[in-house]
Amino acid sequence: MDEVILARHGESQLSVVGTVNGDPAVVCALTETGEEQARRLGNVLAGVELDLCVTSEFERTRQTADIALAGRDVPRLVLPELNDVRFGRFEGGTLADYREWAAANEPTIEAPGGGESRSGTVTRYVSAYRTILARPERAVLVVAHGLPIRYVLNALDELDPAPLVEQVSYADPYRLTAGELELAVDRLARWSKTPVWRYGGAS
Repeated sequence: MDEVILARHGESQLSVVGTVNGDPAVVCALTETGEEQARRLGNVLAGVELDLCVTSEFERTRQTADIALAGRDVPRLVLPELNDVRFGRFEGGTLADYREWAAANEPTIEAPGGGESRSGTVTRYVSAYRTILARPERAVLVVAHGLPIRYVLNALDELDPAPLVEQVSYADPYRLTAGELELAVDRLARWSKTPVWRYGGAS
């Protein structure tokens, strides 16, 4: 891989109302606005050569990719390691409640009710990105969720993961070289070995 384009999915039926969904079996399609955002992404990428599109297992990422790449023959790869956070008992609840819990607990603590820790989440993001970096395709589009993208962008700014981070806008492309992605992933991997919240992040 030489270049990666990271994009969050378009607005979904649950994200628009602030509900968390970390179970890919739950139906959660894009809203009309989300579909339009995905079409806009496709217009931005219309002149960009793409050799592979990677998504998580979630309907909202796959639907965004379908719309953005309509009419183009771009191979697909689904990586479960890019899935959104497993929220445990917060599943189907409000994002605000989950964020409050995350900010009050160390990153190694698993979300109650069968959820995962944020350090565990970062570890699998690292695995996903390293899989992508090892791909033979030159240009890769990754349609994923906000957190794996934000953590990469923050790592490029020399910031470690935080419990509260700035949201990534829907369906906006972020173009990185393989070298930039590798630097970010290496930083995330180092943090995940000794995970500690060092700052509060954004609200």
